[in-house]
Amino acid sequence: MDTFHERAALRARLQEARARGRRIGLLPTMGNLHSGHIALLEDLRRVCDISICSIFVNPTQFGAGEDFERYPRTLPQDQERLSAAGCDLLFAPSIVEMYPHGLTTLTTVTVQGLQDGLCGAHRPGHFQGVASVVSKLFNIVQPDVAIFGEKDYQQLAVLRRMTLDLDFPVQILAGATRRDADGLALSSRNQYLRPDERQRAPMLYRTLQQMRDAILSGIDDYRMLESSATGLLEKSGFHTDYFSVVDADSLQPAGAQTRRLTLLVAARLGETRLIDNISLDLAAPTAT
Repeated sequence: MDTFHERAALRARLQEARARGRRIGLLPTMGNLHSGHIALLEDLRRVCDISICSIFVNPTQFGAGEDFERYPRTLPQDQERLSAAGCDLLFAPSIVEMYPHGLTTLTTVTVQGLQDGLCGAHRPGHFQGVASVVSKLFNIVQPDVAIFGEKDYQQLAVLRRMTLDLDFPVQILAGATRRDADGLALSSRNQYLRPDERQRAPMLYRTLQQMRDAILSGIDDYRMLESSATGLLEKSGFHTDYFSVVDADSLQPAGAQTRRLTLLVAARLGETRLIDNISLDLAAPTAT
């Protein structure tokens, strides 16, 4: 696996691959890779000839008081994991390489509507930073396909819409959420959890499952379910940003007539913010 830190060198390599008709796939990450990232890479490699992982801790998607400074930078270990998993190329630019004109007068990308609620309401500017940096990566790499994890469901929705609205010729793949044996969704931030918090953390997924099962039993008072789920989490020591039942496509609050649902939750244990979700289709012959 070859590592590139500069756009020009990466573009030169990819121009050669593109001239040979190779299908190029991109996995954008912030590094500190875990087995969930590697599973996404494996999914990507099945549909492309050249796999590229980017590692860039993007300052524009961190808000005031968030963990940009302490976010783990583990490039040597990440390189080893990616190489062992068969990644072809790694793009690991510096902040200056990605933002050569500084951070105060950036051109940004805003995806109206989808970025505003849920995590967007609690992390102002976050999705603008995500959409902007991913649009830059799309322009630098010019991939045929890119993959993002379903755990970050709102991010996935925002980037799908951005790709459609800005006419990027990129196929967006959704990688299934990978979990530990106890159900906790894999995340780079899980390492921040203290041992007692780690024991309580799977309650997040169990609460999602409980509310899903309630819906499948016929309950369609979603506001009541949201309140009930929030109460359960608060009793377990979480500080809940939101527990929401939404339309899977628009991310607007679901009503009794909504058929495709996503249950989304964001909550804090101590200083660690965790997110998770479950989707279900009530129009399917057997919803699971």
